[in-house]
Amino acid sequence: MRIRWRKVFTLTLTTFLVSLAFNLGSNSVLSFVPLTLSLVLLLFIILLGVIFDIVGVSATAGEEAPFHAMASNRLPGAKQAIWLVRNADSVSTFCNDLIGDVAGTLSGAVGVAIVLNLRHFSAGLSGTLANTFMVALIAALTVGGKSLGKNYAISKSTSILIIAGRLLYSLERIGIRFDSKTTSKNKKR
Repeated sequence: MRIRWRKVFTLTLTTFLVSLAFNLGSNSVLSFVPLTLSLVLLLFIILLGVIFDIVGVSATAGEEAPFHAMASNRLPGAKQAIWLVRNADSVSTFCNDLIGDVAGTLSGAVGVAIVLNLRHFSAGLSGTLANTFMVALIAALTVGGKSLGKNYAISKSTSILIIAGRLLYSLERIGIRFDSKTTSKNKKR
């Protein structure tokens, strides 16, 4: 197995930049929003990680055949869904590792910020207890959501991939280009 150092470096740098942007954005938002909106932001970040995990697992579990018929009928998103399946390794790395891990790390940081805000409102709140509870809650929601999502992703991969394909198709229509015409060397048949 040959290590593709350029790909590893690019993924590492992209993860750093995405994490930096998301963290700066969320910290900026957390500094002026009320506690309830902070909790909504936390749940959104966890949900985002779960959704991307579902797409990554669907790409890995998906089969090309159903999308070929859809593509021959010119169904929007079918070609993009084929691309997702053919490039399942890269899609899974992006969705599960890059976005999923950044969402996991970011949800922990947001959780700490929420605990710090809670301690300002309640001086008697134990920092250790609050941190422990927040970490446990984030972990439970993330793992539980991903566990539910994996079963759904495997059993409904075609439906999920056509939705993801339509989203990519829509993004391509407004000018955000994905290289959906190229295929992986390890394409599924």
